[in-house]
Amino acid sequence: MRTSNPTLNDKTFAGQWDGTGGMTIEGTVNKVGLMLLLLMAPAAWIWNKAMTAWDPASIMPLMVGGMVGGFVLALVTIFKKQWSPVTAPLYAVMEGLFLGGVSALAETKFPGVVIPAVALTFGTLFALLLAYRSGLIRATENFKLGVVAATGGIALVYLASFVMRMFGGQMPMIHSAGTMGIVFSVFVIVIAALNLVLDFDFIEQGAEHGAPRYMEWYAAFGLMVTLVWLYLEILRLLMKLQSRD
Repeated sequence: MRTSNPTLNDKTFAGQWDGTGGMTIEGTVNKVGLMLLLLMAPAAWIWNKAMTAWDPASIMPLMVGGMVGGFVLALVTIFKKQWSPVTAPLYAVMEGLFLGGVSALAETKFPGVVIPAVALTFGTLFALLLAYRSGLIRATENFKLGVVAATGGIALVYLASFVMRMFGGQMPMIHSAGTMGIVFSVFVIVIAALNLVLDFDFIEQGAEHGAPRYMEWYAAFGLMVTLVWLYLEILRLLMKLQSRD
C-alpha cells in the first residue's frame, strides 16, 4: 500500500496485525467525526475570542501553542501508534487552536474568506469519498505513484522556500497573487485532494486486513492531517484571489 501522507505509508501497519481483527471502516469514520468536533470546538472558541477582542496579538500565543503542540503530538503519534487513542484527539484540539487562529487572522485581513474555505474543504472531502466509493476514482499503482511524486515535489518546494526565508530570500512566484502563484496554489490543492483518495484506500485496506482497534484512531489521525493541509491550501488560494480584487 502506497500513500504520500507521511502518517499513512507503506510501513504504517507493518507488524501491527495481531490476527484478532478490530479495526473497521465504520469505527474509523466515527473517530474522524469525533476528531472533527474536537478540532472545531477550540477553533470556534479562539475565533470568537479574536473577533470579540479585534486584537490579533491576543490570540497569537494560543495559535503558536496549537501549532507547536500539534506538531509534537503528530510526531509522537507517528512513532507511537499505540498511543493514538490519546494523542490523536489531543492533536485535533491543538490543530483547532492553530486553525482557529489562522482563520481569524485571515478573516480580519480578507473578510468573508473563511466560510468558503471551510465549505470547499468539506465539499471536496465528500465529493472524493463519493467518487471513491462509487468506483469513479481508483487508487491504482500508477495513480499512487503520481500523487506520491507530486506531493514529494511540493514538499521540496516548501522546504526550499522555508530555507530561503531564513536567509532573507523568498519565492515570489509561488507565494504571490500573480498568475503563477494562483496556478501553483490550484496545483497544490488538487494534489492535497488526491491524497484523500490514497487515505481512503489505505483505511479500507487496513480494515480488510484486520488491524488492531487502536489503529482506527491512527487512521483517523492520518486523514485529519490531509484535511488540515487541504483547508490551509484552499484558504491560501482564496486569500490570493481576494488580494487581486
